Parts: sequence; C-alpha cells; structure tokens
Amino acid sequence: MGPALVALGVVFVYSFVEVAHYSLYAGSIGQLTYVGFSNYRELFIDPQFVHAMFNNFRLLFTVPIVTILSLALALVINTTFRGVRAYRAIVFVPYILPATAMGLSFSYILQGNGILDGLLKNLHLSFLIHDWLGSPSWVMFSIGSVIVWQQFGFGVVVFSAALLAVPGETIEAARIDGANWWVVQRKILIPQIHRIIEFFVILQAIIVLSSVFTYIYVLTGGGPGYSSGVMEFFIYQNGFENGSIGIASAAAVVLLALASVLIAIYLWVRTRAAKEVN
Repeated sequence: MGPALVALGVVFVYSFVEVAHYSLYAGSIGQLTYVGFSNYRELFIDPQFVHAMFNNFRLLFTVPIVTILSLALALVINTTFRGVRAYRAIVFVPYILPATAMGLSFSYILQGNGILDGLLKNLHLSFLIHDWLGSPSWVMFSIGSVIVWQQFGFGVVVFSAALLAVPGETIEAARIDGANWWVVQRKILIPQIHRIIEFFVILQAIIVLSSVFTYIYVLTGGGPGYSSGVMEFFIYQNGFENGSIGIASAAAVVLLALASVLIAIYLWVRTRAAKEVN
C-alpha cells in the first residue's frame, strides 16, 4: 500500500495543504500578502460567489429527478424480454460521451433559434419557444436538463445491476401469494435495493455540487451575465483568468468543505449498511 499512499499524499494531501495555504493570502503568485481569513469573509459578501453557490444548490434538484427516472426505467426493463441488453446499452451511451462534445451539441440544440426552437415552430408550438441558454430565467433549467440526460443512463445501469442481484425466489414467492407487478416492485424490489438508491443519491449530489464545470464552460461560459455561474467556474475565473489566487483558493476550500459533508454522509451510510449485514 506504500506507493499508493505516497501517490495519494502527493496528489491530494499536498495539493489541499497548498490550496489552504494560498487561501490566507491575497495577490498573485510571487506577490502574495498575508490577509488571514479576509478572503473567506470577502467570499460571502461577493454577489457572484453567493449566486454561484446558490446555483449549485439549485442543480441539486436534478438528483431526485435522475433517481426517479432511472429507477422507474430499471424496474420496467428488469424483465426478460427480447432486446433488454440493447436497451440498457442505449440508455448508457450518454454517460460515456465526452462532456465537451455533448455540451457543444446541446449548445446548438438549445441556443436561441436553434434546433429545439425550430422543431417547436414546425410543430406549431411557438408559445414554447425560448432562448434556453440566453435567458437568465431558463438557463439553469436547461443546464439541469442536460445533466439529467447525461446521468440518466448511469442510474439505469446501477439500478439494473442491483435488481439482478435480488434473489428470484423472493419474487416468485410474492407472485405465488398473489402479488401483482406493482406490488412486487413497491414491496419487494425497491426495499431490497434501498442501500443502492441511497448510494446513488449521495453520489449524484457530490457530482452536481463539484463536477459541473464542463457543462457551464461549454454551454454558457457562465452567462448570460453571471446567471449560470457555479462555484467551480468562479474558482476558474478568479484563479486562472483574474489571477486572484487567494480568492480562488478560499472558494476551493469552501467547495471541498461542502463536498466533504456529502462524502461523510456516504461513509456513514456505508458503515451502517455493513453493520446491518454483519
């Protein structure tokens, strides 16, 4: 385990210590001035950072949507019928597509007078036409929809694998006792995989909180204005574009703290599940 621990220490521990160190300084690299916790205080009075953090929390609403849709489809295709493997493969494709290519594709679909608006116009649904990426009111909804589309396939595969592990005897016994399809799903299958559902929800929350930079950068660049900015994008702008290494480092520490709460919840769920098994 030694080499792996050394690699983890260099990549993660050393990097975190350096980021935490820089968060206490102001200025650019080579001209840093110690300011203590001033960067943290400045963050929470900065309207851009507050709005970015709020956007991350807004995107958390995609988690229950992805979970419900993925679980519903997994339950439907958890039946032996022709082509079920092909269906699973098809719904998994969006998850393995490069995020950059996917973002570029959706930018053409969702832009003003883009493919989606053209389709709505041809269907005589012009009242539904919007500038999906250029309107502050709709941009986060559009980004959230792309995240749901991309993560949906991963959820279906995870839940399908969990359902395949449920003993068939349990299902057969329920059917012999007169349980219909809906009762089997609600009373047998879903309770059997509730630990996997908990794991998936927490994992998706971590992803939405800390891994949506590519969607924002490719689809909107944080615009219009700063209406679609998130914490990762705020860190990128301040650290690499503006050279405000202290502010960017402080924001990174705050983001890590928020993600650590979710990671701690995940570890608690895993520990509780292990105790129940034992």
